[in-house]
Amino acid sequence: MEYVLQYWPFVAVLIIFYFMIIRPQSLRRKAEKLFTETLKVGDRVITTSGIHGKVAQINEGPGTVVVETGAGKVTFERTAISQELTSKLSETAVKA
Repeated sequence: MEYVLQYWPFVAVLIIFYFMIIRPQSLRRKAEKLFTETLKVGDRVITTSGIHGKVAQINEGPGTVVVETGAGKVTFERTAISQELTSKLSETAVKA
């Protein structure tokens, strides 16, 4: 019984570590994967490098996306797309 009691702080730290670090990170990863899978042509997006544009083409094979910017069309990896602005812009229009 004494041996079990001396290990409870270690177990408590592991449980806290799981709920504070591991679980939120896995949820974030799942949400990011769902976001990249649901991209469609015409969505306004921001890349991780800060470039704003509109999705012009989605290439399924290599997993790339062609983004049309003010300067022309640029090809990015799907994972380089950071945010989708189309729904956020429509939400702000509804609120106003």
